[in-house]
Amino acid sequence: GFNGDNMIDNSTNCPWYKGWEKEIKAKVTGKTLLEAIDAIEPPKRPTDKPLRLPLQDVYKIGGIGTVPVGRVETGIIKAGMVVTFAPAGVTTEVKSVEMHHEQLVEGTPGDNVGFNVKNVSVKEIRRGNVAGDSKNDPPKGCDSFNAQVIVLNHPGQVGAGYAPVLDCHTAHIACKFSELVNKIDRRTGQSVEDNPKFIKSGDAAIVKMVPSKPMCVE
Repeated sequence: GFNGDNMIDNSTNCPWYKGWEKEIKAKVTGKTLLEAIDAIEPPKRPTDKPLRLPLQDVYKIGGIGTVPVGRVETGIIKAGMVVTFAPAGVTTEVKSVEMHHEQLVEGTPGDNVGFNVKNVSVKEIRRGNVAGDSKNDPPKGCDSFNAQVIVLNHPGQVGAGYAPVLDCHTAHIACKFSELVNKIDRRTGQSVEDNPKFIKSGDAAIVKMVPSKPMCVE
């Protein structure tokens, strides 16, 4: 590998190497890394799930209006769709969808899109909000949620009341540890202690968290 053997072209320096094979829809064989990469099947885009689009930014563009920007995580977004922004609770119609200054019929998972919305000011929605289809399981803000937490490097102990800042998709919000539900094994996920008083570096736990302001976790 360091010498470039069997990376792009079949190498004569490794006569002992019989190559690789993998089963996908049919058996595929090859000898080089490039062939192995070419044989990878791309994952299916989750277009069948409800729309979830976390906002990265919101712009006001002269002559166009308010344009939220973000990456489609699941579902599709297209002109004419009525979207809801959570946790802001704003509902509006999508006028157009663009990617790299080109108009799109629809935005699909993985697309970084900008979309123009009707009658919404830039002050009503912000980075961290999540857009969804108002008619198909729209996103909602939550009062609390359970999270699996691993303490990597923290001085001392962490107990209920600790309030770190959490980055969840594009949201950046302080969330309080309201309850340590149980301590778990990092590898198996099995509970090893219920309602621990604290956790420390190296521990993993299920923790009930309460955001300091409305937050969409999905």
